Amino acid sequence: MVTWSELEPPLLFAHRGANRERPENTLPAFELALELGADVLELDVHATRDGVFVVSHDPTGERMCGVTRAIAEASWAEVATWDAGVGFTDPGGAKRFVGAGIHPSRFEDVLDALPHAVLNVDVKDASQRELELLLALIRARSAEPRVLLTSFLGPVIDRIRGLRYSGPIGLCRRDVFRLVFTPSAVSRRWPLAGQRAQIPTNFGPFDLAAPRLLEKCRRLGLAVDYWVVNEQNEAAHLLARGASGLISDDTRLMAQVFRTAPETAAWRARRAKPG
Repeated sequence: MVTWSELEPPLLFAHRGANRERPENTLPAFELALELGADVLELDVHATRDGVFVVSHDPTGERMCGVTRAIAEASWAEVATWDAGVGFTDPGGAKRFVGAGIHPSRFEDVLDALPHAVLNVDVKDASQRELELLLALIRARSAEPRVLLTSFLGPVIDRIRGLRYSGPIGLCRRDVFRLVFTPSAVSRRWPLAGQRAQIPTNFGPFDLAAPRLLEKCRRLGLAVDYWVVNEQNEAAHLLARGASGLISDDTRLMAQVFRTAPETAAWRARRAKPG
């Protein structure tokens, strides 16, 4: 099992899997992303009304499955019948995955089907009880070292920390504001409870890829991953500045950058290992 602590940066993240080529957040998209060279699979989860965590970015099935029902109001038995190929259109405009038998996955199915994959899990709004169930799934598989949990929502991150999750945790939006605007001396005295800041390159007038912010994060022991990076020039620029990871929709294109960038020798070494 590969773990977060074993991955030397910079890392290539597949945002919702290889979603430019297969329906996002599905097992086929994740499998292809790993084949193309992704170090980490980025995915999102929502809980159904019966407490099953479904891998989906959206709170409803409308965009990807053509079903307007909210996941939180549906049972897993309902969601499992939705066609995840409905929302995918290839570059030529074809809907080639409709009726292909691709359905939303339970998070536990991803854990079981890809036991060696390193996962970055964005938890959408979830109650204390739902998070207890999520952590139980991870702990039952001894998967904490390979599963990072994160969320934009401060209360969700607070609950995860309160449940004493032993795997890596990302910073929520509140933490990122504190990181950007709090002096380093204050942050060192009262450290942020997380390992990775996952941020866009800009927030309004603020350049979040500025060298001074990256240096501040290095001093604080925080990794910095940028989303969503889909252009080669931008990727090369961020790698040169010292980004810890790039989160991309286009795994195939980003792998081309990682094959040649001076900063990605560790990535190339991982790809060269047998198996």
